[in-house]
Amino acid sequence: MAESSIRSGWRRYRSVPIIYRIGAAFVLGSIFGLLFGEQAAVLQPLGDLFVRLLQMIVVPIIIFTLMMGIRQLSPSTLGKVGAQVVGIYAITSMVAVFIGLTIANLINPGSGLQLTTAEADIEEAPNFLDVILGIVPENPIEAMATGDILATIFFVIVFALGLALVGESTDNERVREGVESIFNIMEAGAEALFKVVWGIMEYGVIGVFALMAGVFGEAGADALGPFLLLMATLALAVALHITIVYLGVIIAVLTQQSPIAFLSGIKEAMVTALSISSSSATLPVSMSNAEDNLRINEGIYGFSLPLGSTINMDGTAMYQGIVAIFAANIVGVQLTITEQLVVVAIAVLASIGSAGVPSAGLILLTLVLTQLGLPLEVIGFIAGVDPVLDRLRTMTNITGDLAVATLVGHWNGEVDFETGVWAGGNGIGEAIPSDD
Repeated sequence: MAESSIRSGWRRYRSVPIIYRIGAAFVLGSIFGLLFGEQAAVLQPLGDLFVRLLQMIVVPIIIFTLMMGIRQLSPSTLGKVGAQVVGIYAITSMVAVFIGLTIANLINPGSGLQLTTAEADIEEAPNFLDVILGIVPENPIEAMATGDILATIFFVIVFALGLALVGESTDNERVREGVESIFNIMEAGAEALFKVVWGIMEYGVIGVFALMAGVFGEAGADALGPFLLLMATLALAVALHITIVYLGVIIAVLTQQSPIAFLSGIKEAMVTALSISSSSATLPVSMSNAEDNLRINEGIYGFSLPLGSTINMDGTAMYQGIVAIFAANIVGVQLTITEQLVVVAIAVLASIGSAGVPSAGLILLTLVLTQLGLPLEVIGFIAGVDPVLDRLRTMTNITGDLAVATLVGHWNGEVDFETGVWAGGNGIGEAIPSDD
């Protein structure tokens, strides 16, 4: 009877989404720390174990997920439209990180929270030229072993592109089969890695509880303000990115259409993304909005939207910059301009494959913090509020997917601006004569 009750209770526990369980651990751990003060430090080893598990998967995440991402971007699948889509995604992701870093430098989230339990391991900052040269590893194996994230990313991307080109250009059937075998092994490894990540996040409920108990046990109620400021910083950055980049530059300037009409056409997808915080799960709604409301040809959105759900991570990339500043502030260091540019490079390059990883925002964050020598304990600190932040990031990603699909459709004459949401006479293009 008791065993049956335990099983029933375990099933009920597992039926609750992991993000909500981690959120509950954040709250309960914070309360525990406030109640027991410095005595809560006895739980610190449980939090340290969570951090070590995250460190363990940093390099495997890069290798397996980037290999799979490059496989999807093989030359034969791109062409003119593909090159336009991928290029715009890369540019908007880069702009997103710059906006996130700019807002974070102005607001300085985490500046009121100084923790002695989390320490930075930052050496003397190299100059920009050294950083650029350092991207190319002298020894790829050494780069992987020492956790040199940028060098590892560079080598994996180059190697995966080489494999893809060989697979498409060779006449040797054995070589082609060998390339497919390597990619298949990587796909199997990625699936296995997803299971490992799932297990780590399951343990993360305990790890986050222990870490938050330590944070609030040391800093008291004063620790609450920096977390709220972190959330406000991301919300402001998201609002600016959507308004300036998507609605202003892409829709109003480049597409010459009404931002209001565009928002009207994608509101279902935005609300869905905000509700379920998954780009992939929102994809059917996004595609429906693209066809029925935005009137984009299926040949455009059928390629750009699924690809965007995999590689377009503007919201997540922005988040990396903000949390990097947050992490530096809570350990009392200041990131140089060069180090902040490193954040931009990692966030853009790693986004190619990491979108398919469970808890992608947190996992990608391990790459950024590891490269900068900042403490991975920060991931445990923010994991509890991440469900809220994740919804904002996903909504940003979905809005960007649809804006890019509209722009690429416009460039290729594959959007019917005479019908759908554009038919209300709000198109900016009606007031601006064509150059043709």
